[in-house]
Amino acid sequence: MKRWMKILLPLLLAVVFVTGILLGNLLDFQDSSLANSSSKRQKLNRLINYIDKEYVDDVNTDSIVDVTVNSILDNLDPHSVYISNKEYDFVQDNMRGDFVGIGISFYNIKDTIAVIRTLSKGPGEQAGLEAGDRILYADAIPLFGNSMTNDSLTKILKGPANSKVNLKVKRFGENNLLDFEINRDVVPLISVDTGYMVNDTLGYIKINRFAESTYEEFKLKMREFATPQLNSVVLDLRNNGGGFLKQATTILDEFIADGKLLLFTKNKNGDINETYSTNLGDYEDKKLYVLIDEKSASASEIVAGAIQDNDRGTIIGRRSFGKGLVQREMNLGDGSAVRLTVARYYTPTGRSIQRPYENGNSDAYYSDYMERYTNGELLSKDSINVDDALKYKTPEGKIVYGGGGIIPDIFVPRDASQAIQDIQFMYEGGVMDRFIFDLLDEKRKFYNSLSKDDFLARTLITEEVVKKFTRYLGDFNMNYNFGSTSLILEKYLKATIAKQLFDIDLAEKIAHENDPYITKVLNLSSKEKLKE
Repeated sequence: MKRWMKILLPLLLAVVFVTGILLGNLLDFQDSSLANSSSKRQKLNRLINYIDKEYVDDVNTDSIVDVTVNSILDNLDPHSVYISNKEYDFVQDNMRGDFVGIGISFYNIKDTIAVIRTLSKGPGEQAGLEAGDRILYADAIPLFGNSMTNDSLTKILKGPANSKVNLKVKRFGENNLLDFEINRDVVPLISVDTGYMVNDTLGYIKINRFAESTYEEFKLKMREFATPQLNSVVLDLRNNGGGFLKQATTILDEFIADGKLLLFTKNKNGDINETYSTNLGDYEDKKLYVLIDEKSASASEIVAGAIQDNDRGTIIGRRSFGKGLVQREMNLGDGSAVRLTVARYYTPTGRSIQRPYENGNSDAYYSDYMERYTNGELLSKDSINVDDALKYKTPEGKIVYGGGGIIPDIFVPRDASQAIQDIQFMYEGGVMDRFIFDLLDEKRKFYNSLSKDDFLARTLITEEVVKKFTRYLGDFNMNYNFGSTSLILEKYLKATIAKQLFDIDLAEKIAHENDPYITKVLNLSSKEKLKE
């Protein structure tokens, strides 16, 4: 198991992260027409038409066009991307921050839809669906059987806003099927994962990406958990691949006083566009800690860079990814689009966040990123290469560096224990989710009856549960002996139960117990109180 995870974990992390970067490119949506003709474009059109009409075998010229566009973009920079018409709706949903549906998470278990949990305040929850329910029919269409894929199930459960869907549901303990009439509605794709009070004065909020709804989610979540005693805020941007710049700068404005430069852009003509803070902001008097890691990119780096360059707060973690290119989306007329790099972003001191790249060579670009996992940079701040020619000073005289990414003020090494990394990956990557669902299903009535206080007070992850999880991994040829890390495993298994039974806020609060980032914040906060 250790050897398997050691080989595969960096690769899986890279795939997940690169996907996040592609979804989270800094977007400046200004539709642009590509209808202007030229001899070069006509040459390409003639070639494709010639192949389509005369080539001896049948050829899918659409795929040729896709390959051609991707080949062109590959020679520009790593972040100019092509989005096919098949991918476009998914990408738009992700960045828009919502979709229309019934608001459930589900597994396909033994050819039947099993509800993992209903989304808070979504149509499914309001109609009375519960975790563990099996949805057998939707508008008399059977949803069980080998022919049903997750894609086809999703299409049936989605539909126009305010349209109705009639479900027949099997619930444990009930002899007859239950009928539910549900009005499909807009279901948010949450970009603010969680928010809670760490202690009486310190609030924590986690943003996974900057979607269209992020600022609204941020304000709502802060109002939900913040107390009158709140005097410090932890803004967690770890694993945040970026997104809409406007959402990032609006959140920045909540923390930075009026009239401060937040960032500027520069295009190929040297035109500069500056963004300043306004007099709006509810948290300008709060101490601020921003958490970043090697997977924090683009809009996340804009936030961290502006906070650092304005001497506003403390940046904690590891050097961020280093993505500071501005993309603008241009529709290609067939439902597909190109996001083309049109400018660069700079922090208030003039630092470029973008890492170097050679002629758009994305393989070399991402290989360079992956070297961080082997060259010691994630374990020691001294291993981060800095260029003295790219040295800058903040207004208060703090030294910061350009050349790619944001280097934190306080370094937190990646956990050197491979076993702990594996467990964290199992939690974050969903490996534990299905196991916990099956565990809850064995005693669904008991687990559903627990209050939060009962849940927290009980020892639900026993030695036997750990053994069951070990056997569960073994069924997938992942042989593992948790040994001294069993207590850490128990914490994350309990957090996974909390996520499925209650909500992500409780799950993350459990998962963050002894989190080295949070521990670092608490230590800094205590020292600052002693100085006061």
